[in-house]
Amino acid sequence: MRTYAYRIIVSGIVQGVGFRPFIYRIAHKANVKGYVKNMGGSEVEIRIEGSSNGLGEFLRLLLSELPPVAKIENIKIEETELNLFSDFKILPSGDEIREPSIIPPDFSICDECLKEVLNPKDRRYKYPFNSCAYCGPRYSMMYKLPYDRENTSMIDFPLCDECKSEYYDPSNERKFDAQGISCPRCGPRLYLEGIDGDKVEGDPLMTSAKLLEEGYIIAVKGIGGFHIAADPFNDDVVIKLRERKNRPQQPFAVMALDLLTIEKYAYVNELEKELLKYPQRPIVLLRKKEPYELSKYLSPDLDREGFFLFYTALHYLLLDYIKNHVLIMTSGNRHGHPMCTDEKCIREKLKGVVDYILYHNRKIVNRVDDSVLRVSANRIMFLRRSRGYAPMWIKLKRKVKEPVVAVGAELENVGAIAFDDKVVLTQYIGDTDELETLNELDKYLSLLISWYNIKPKLVISDKNPAYQSTYLASKIAERFSAELVQVQHHYAHVLSVAADYGFEEGVGIAIDGIGYGDDGNGWGGEIIKFNGKNYERNYHLKYVPYVGGDINAIRPERMLALILSTFMSWDEIRSIVKLDERELNILEKVVKKSTLFTSSTGRVLDAVSAFLGICKYRTYEGEPAMKLEASARDGKVLDLEIGIVDGEINTIKIFEWLLENRDKKINDLAMSVQYRLGEALVKAALKLNPERIFVSGGAAVNEYILRGIIENSQGVEILTPRRVPAGDGGVALGQAYYATF
Repeated sequence: MRTYAYRIIVSGIVQGVGFRPFIYRIAHKANVKGYVKNMGGSEVEIRIEGSSNGLGEFLRLLLSELPPVAKIENIKIEETELNLFSDFKILPSGDEIREPSIIPPDFSICDECLKEVLNPKDRRYKYPFNSCAYCGPRYSMMYKLPYDRENTSMIDFPLCDECKSEYYDPSNERKFDAQGISCPRCGPRLYLEGIDGDKVEGDPLMTSAKLLEEGYIIAVKGIGGFHIAADPFNDDVVIKLRERKNRPQQPFAVMALDLLTIEKYAYVNELEKELLKYPQRPIVLLRKKEPYELSKYLSPDLDREGFFLFYTALHYLLLDYIKNHVLIMTSGNRHGHPMCTDEKCIREKLKGVVDYILYHNRKIVNRVDDSVLRVSANRIMFLRRSRGYAPMWIKLKRKVKEPVVAVGAELENVGAIAFDDKVVLTQYIGDTDELETLNELDKYLSLLISWYNIKPKLVISDKNPAYQSTYLASKIAERFSAELVQVQHHYAHVLSVAADYGFEEGVGIAIDGIGYGDDGNGWGGEIIKFNGKNYERNYHLKYVPYVGGDINAIRPERMLALILSTFMSWDEIRSIVKLDERELNILEKVVKKSTLFTSSTGRVLDAVSAFLGICKYRTYEGEPAMKLEASARDGKVLDLEIGIVDGEINTIKIFEWLLENRDKKINDLAMSVQYRLGEALVKAALKLNPERIFVSGGAAVNEYILRGIIENSQGVEILTPRRVPAGDGGVALGQAYYATF
């Protein structure tokens, strides 16, 4: 029988995920000889020799039985000379780098590791830090590449004899070469202390559960940072947490032990079930069941709650000790600042917010916030791409001409580097109008630049000269003697979707708050036709005065008054808008001299929210629009013709219509405005005869606007972001894609 020899090079997520022991096992199953070894980058080299049947079986198993978190991006197979190997081995890693390495993200605990934690006969019984080659922390504990134990914070925990035996046993499917493995004998330890450092006696998890049920608030150290845990049923506790955290309205996420528990409180469709069970374990926004059994103060006036499942043994055990198996798990940070990653930060910055600290002694090297997704119009939409996803690269169908740094937007910031056909996005950074957060952006961009050993030739920022991220871009450009390029905000939004699907031209709908426009006005409701670097703004929401700047976003009634001033007298406005008389007088005087205008979708939605009495003061980003969307639940779509005049989508018609229909139900009014706005946007885009329409911007996740776009697209394909947020967290991808033209 003839023996064949092949060399196989596999790249993708194939290091740090149990790929080599998997190859070792299937080689023995298929009765082929040879070896497998990590190369220096993201590639694994496999040499196999055997019969045609054996080689065929090996390839079948390779493609059909991959480890759960492994991902093959490229595979090259070439026939080679026979070496007559006597067996199949795992060889030590090489240092030949032909392809850069994908940085492995953090994954939730797998079912097998959880079984060990719940098995009284297993030495890892009730061990909060169990993980294996298929699960557990990765990026959050990495100091540098490659992903080897000595390059992670697990270096502080030398393996005991039993763990060492597992680690070096290639037949051990889950423990061989698993950089994060440990056990109670050699791994991290858990501690419970008061906020001032007083140690609390007893089992830390059981005692924490008891304290939480008694109404105390506890900071809990996880994979990528601290959560703040509290009882989600107790109104007094939730109100206390809001007061302490200075977070009067912004929703709190809720972590649950299992899917059945979540289904007690929320409707979960099949797509949402899949999302909840992903190894990334994101927070998923779900529709609340009525009557709602959790505290009404968790997410005031919203019809969706952010739920997620446990993703470590620590979380599972804590939730298991809690009577109802659910807890508030919100970010452990001061309002507007990065999440704490060590107990020193908690004691300094969250004293007065939390009562106790449940922490462990494994260092969090890289902060990683929870990812957040939702389903809108039956499409999966990112709100935040972070833990579980970042910093995995996104492959483009085009290549950047030279290494790039993209600093993203100002709010909900995510930065990126790009080289060849790859864009590596940072985890969620936050709002870079805070210096501490801006420094975080610089830190993580510098980390990626260092890890991938690139020298940026191009640095891309937003066009807004007031953005702190734009300032940082200039400093990075100076640091590397690179060219600084600015890309208009909404064009970057559209390009982020084009990058996701690999298109170079088309028509985009960009709908969000306010971004700096090419004419100096505040854009935010734009129809853009583009071809590579060339773009034209063909239609936009009607310009309305924008005097006073960002205060209009915080006080939606101001925006309502400004819009009404375009067709009503100020005496008429005074009968509708209940602002202070002095403020109205100032607006009346200043608006006549206004030279700044906006086409912002967000500000239109804010004004509608204020008109309907839904939200008159914004305490967190997007609040008026989110509450407007929630208020439309079960509403009907009424007749409303918005119209397009002289290149402007005439949003004034919305307010004229609202004034005429004030006797209608609020949910019908809210539904109609949002749906008909989507309809008007797509009608404008269709005038450009597009083959497809790209939709992005923060308002693109709105269920009813998106439905209005999709259901009135006349068969033209509507493309929304799949791998990045539609909001500002996706801007860096669009900026990087600009560099491919």
